[in-house]
Amino acid sequence: MLFHTRKWVKPEDLNPNNSLFGGRLLQWIDEEAVIYAIVQLETPRVVTKYISEINFISAPRIGDIVEIGIIATDFGASTLTVRCEVRNLMNHKPVLSIDRMVFASVNENGKPIRHGKTKVRVENEVREHYFVD
Repeated sequence: MLFHTRKWVKPEDLNPNNSLFGGRLLQWIDEEAVIYAIVQLETPRVVTKYISEINFISAPRIGDIVEIGIIATDFGASTLTVRCEVRNLMNHKPVLSIDRMVFASVNENGKPIRHGKTKVRVENEVREHYFVD
């Protein structure tokens, strides 16, 4: 699993218990996961369809840095399923895990469409496709 995104826990991210607000973390995860799905499916029209049980394992505190890891686990006709793990870079503790997040490729009317993808695109392929030297 690759951990691409790091977020610094700041005062505005805290809950009344002075730990990272779960809703903020879920916002960060959904954004990272949909970007991953957009790159994998090669389309900007991707929506979150399903998120399985969310397991909050530990609570980061102010000043901690969390890393978000995403990996594709299944390609459907119009969907991509991923697994997510979040870890605390400062103390190496796992923070959260989500076994299944499903994203759907949709047309301009929001209807599911076939994407034709069957395997994970590796980082080098993505860079060659989207970035020009």
